Amino acid sequence: MSAYSERAKGSPLADFVAENAQVLSIAVFFLACLLLFSALTPTFLTAGNLLNIVRQAAPVLIVAVAMTLVITTAGIDLSVGSTVALVNAVAAIALAAGLEWITVIALMLVLGGVIGAVQGWFIAYQGIPAFIVTLAGLSILRGYALYLTEGYSIPIKDVPGFFWLGRGTLAGFPVPALISILVAILGFIVMLRTRYGRQVVAVGSNMEAARRVGMPARWTVASVYVVSGVACAMAGLLIAARLGSGSSNAAVGFELQVIAAVVLGGTSLMGGKASMLGTVLGTMTIAVIGNGLILVHISPFFTQIVTGTIILLAIWMNTKLFSGGLRFGRRPK
Repeated sequence: MSAYSERAKGSPLADFVAENAQVLSIAVFFLACLLLFSALTPTFLTAGNLLNIVRQAAPVLIVAVAMTLVITTAGIDLSVGSTVALVNAVAAIALAAGLEWITVIALMLVLGGVIGAVQGWFIAYQGIPAFIVTLAGLSILRGYALYLTEGYSIPIKDVPGFFWLGRGTLAGFPVPALISILVAILGFIVMLRTRYGRQVVAVGSNMEAARRVGMPARWTVASVYVVSGVACAMAGLLIAARLGSGSSNAAVGFELQVIAAVVLGGTSLMGGKASMLGTVLGTMTIAVIGNGLILVHISPFFTQIVTGTIILLAIWMNTKLFSGGLRFGRRPK
């Protein structure tokens, strides 16, 4: 082996690539998707279509930011789609009953937080696996939504302020996209600059060690589910505002998109490793794939196949390539 190769192994560039391999890979994949669909259809890169993509991706991105915190603690929240549907339906019922839309928004955020707190209590303080608790929540919450709506869509009428949140623009940019960007920026700040973010990573790396050094480990685990519940409430409200109705059938398969975005972005399912930038790129990649497949007249149901395949490949990379010691340009230790 040449002396140049030996030196390259420990170079800053090699170290940077090794530490950010998954984020770089999803960035390259995202650009490849953009180039592919722009070549297949001239409609893809139009301003109207690009704005439509970011508008539709907004609810997924908001919940994906929260899911990043959940998965970083080595947890999972399978109930996000059902929580979105319940908030979506209850908000429509409340608005139809004549409540002020600002009051409804506040109440729905509280409802999302309460749902998350209940699930977080079972997980953190009762020791029930997150998979089991949130799987039960998936069924219970969707069931409540169905019970309240009796399976019907609840129309929302004459609430222009509320509709603006889902349909409006600010300086030509969709309001839902702006809200999701603010949430993503907040996620960056929390993970990179706050004590709470460091606690989330520490608990995911080794909960017992975090507890022994004085960190509120159980509280931290419970809190990420509260954050997830509030994020789901925001997503449910945006969907209701965009569609002008509430339905128990909203956000079916939503959890699949959210989890795919997070794991595709490089957040480790084993806990202790997160990437908010990767989550943003993962969310936009899935949104671009869904939009592009429709524009090239491929069945929208095929998107589920693609999303499931992405999850499988991302988990494989997570467990075999990056968690197993393989690093680009360096020998495994």
